[in-house]
Amino acid sequence: MSVLRLIQFTDPHLYGSETETLRGIATLPALKAALADAQQSAAWPPDVVLVTGDLVQDDPTGYAHIRRVFGSLGMPVLCIPGNHDDPAAMRRELRGAPFTVGGFADFGAWRIVLLDSFLSGSASGRLSEATLTQLEEALSTAERRHCLVTLHHHPVAMSSRWLDRVGLENSTEFWNVIDRHTNVRAVVWGHVHQSYDGLRKGVRLLATPSTCAQFVPHAEEFAVDRRPPAYRTLELQSDGSFLTEVVWVEKRVAGSSHSVYSAA
Repeated sequence: MSVLRLIQFTDPHLYGSETETLRGIATLPALKAALADAQQSAAWPPDVVLVTGDLVQDDPTGYAHIRRVFGSLGMPVLCIPGNHDDPAAMRRELRGAPFTVGGFADFGAWRIVLLDSFLSGSASGRLSEATLTQLEEALSTAERRHCLVTLHHHPVAMSSRWLDRVGLENSTEFWNVIDRHTNVRAVVWGHVHQSYDGLRKGVRLLATPSTCAQFVPHAEEFAVDRRPPAYRTLELQSDGSFLTEVVWVEKRVAGSSHSVYSAA
């Protein structure tokens, strides 16, 4: 496998009801529209689908839609919980192929690490000591594989006062682990409902917009952006470099942010 192709969907915020809305958007139709757009693009079919948290909006009956929407695609679906998820229900409802919830998965020259940053009763996130140990072990045992690390909560500041109050609480501990390893090529997250592309010590930092409503970047107080649903494509090369794009769904009129990264 010289190229590993992924599509990331994040923050669908599904309910058990097919017509329930969040911030004015019917979340299940929006997710289906994002998937349909991806299926019509040159990025389809990917080798792996990645779903990075807030699969449901505090409603575990919404996981049935995740099973139906993604379960028959014929490819692995890697999932992590967000602050609106119920991790126990999520693992129960998405148990077995093609779903993987947490842990890590190897595909050719790459290891995808799936971190659980859920913190009960909080919109913020935190990596438990056990999860930090799992991260250390996943990176230490990857051998010659390049690593893509995923979590729901942002581990860096987003320059948004309200949003940075609900990020990853122990980001210092997270980066201490990452900094001990030279095989991490990128860290990818959701939660922030906007696009972000940065670089830290040679590691690419990527946030992906939601498949439903977006948040206004750099806002002092909570504000909903008018940008359409979106998803991210990634093409991971065997040499550790990759190509990534954020695709905005609404007839693609919003354009995309397209960028290339070469491994150090």
